[in-house]
Amino acid sequence: MIDKVRLQNILNEYDSNNITIGVMGSHSALDVCRGAKDEGFKTLVVCQKGREHTYAQHYKTRDGIGIVDEVIVLDKFADILNDEVQQQLRAHNVIFVPHRSFEVYLDFAYDRIETEFAVPMFGNRYLLKAEERTSANNQYDLLRKAGIRIPKIFAKPDDIDRCCLVKLPEKTRKFERSFFHCSSSAEYQTTIKHKVDNDEIDPARLCEAVIEEFVVGPLVNFNYFYSPLSKRLELLGTDTRRQTNLDGFLRLPTDQQQKVADIMQPKFEEAGHIAVTVLESMLENVFDIGQRFIDTVQQEYAPGPIGPFALQSAIIAGPPKKEIVVFDVSLRVPGSPGIQFTPYSRYLHGKDISAGRRIAMEIAQAQRQDRLLEVIT
Repeated sequence: MIDKVRLQNILNEYDSNNITIGVMGSHSALDVCRGAKDEGFKTLVVCQKGREHTYAQHYKTRDGIGIVDEVIVLDKFADILNDEVQQQLRAHNVIFVPHRSFEVYLDFAYDRIETEFAVPMFGNRYLLKAEERTSANNQYDLLRKAGIRIPKIFAKPDDIDRCCLVKLPEKTRKFERSFFHCSSSAEYQTTIKHKVDNDEIDPARLCEAVIEEFVVGPLVNFNYFYSPLSKRLELLGTDTRRQTNLDGFLRLPTDQQQKVADIMQPKFEEAGHIAVTVLESMLENVFDIGQRFIDTVQQEYAPGPIGPFALQSAIIAGPPKKEIVVFDVSLRVPGSPGIQFTPYSRYLHGKDISAGRRIAMEIAQAQRQDRLLEVIT
């Protein structure tokens, strides 16, 4: 168990004037490093052999530019849990920032993240597992307890009575989900058979499938930051996803979409994000659901959210009024560096703030106030 006593003992061995912000080399590492450098911290990126050039070459700190000061190259990302690697991280006085790829490349070994990764971690490491829909007290449970509207979930295919989005893991890439739409049990079974026959999914894992009402409306990710130091909820920014090859389908005329769909199924693989904005009249509701989520998580996963999280949502039409429906939750740093180019952080801070920089600001404040234990686990 990485409890407060052990964390304090580790911090006692750190050079408090020489803190390094560390991150795994994927997902949002550059965002984290840029923010850390902007706040005067050193940076360290843990890379996998063959995937280190972005960090060790193209964004390496040199000649007054760059953002990556140190690179540790491992045979595979999962080696970060090895004792000798953790010793290297602690020798650099690292506060580690987790992101989705950190969980994925450790094969979702949340128990090991909680008990074996003896490096101070920004955020609540015990909350990360709640992102998995099949875990106990997961994101759906938290949203329900918070009174936040989510799509209708169907317990079994025979219950399908409307257009649904089915989410289940791919066979070869466990971190990718094989999404598809269907409107009936028969359509569900036909698509499942096609995916099994094409070796896209493992029939033994069909029990993990989530059958979710398809919510019609613009998709918006509300990217928040909760500061335990200031007891303040902030809206960092709003964005939407670009997905392959779905974006290509949507650019085709309707008659051509069906012709392409006959030979190629739409995919929902994430390829990037686009900054968006929402009506100012909706912000009251945006902050309301964010605060209700925080209050619930503080009760269910003490000490609650620390730093960034996101409620991935669709906005549905009235009457009586537009409403936010949350269909996914990110419980760590988002993979969307473009959110700083929406106006919401500037409204509050007077300047555009990325998720990476806001994390570094919180760590810097905790350091100045001798309150690091309030922002790490």
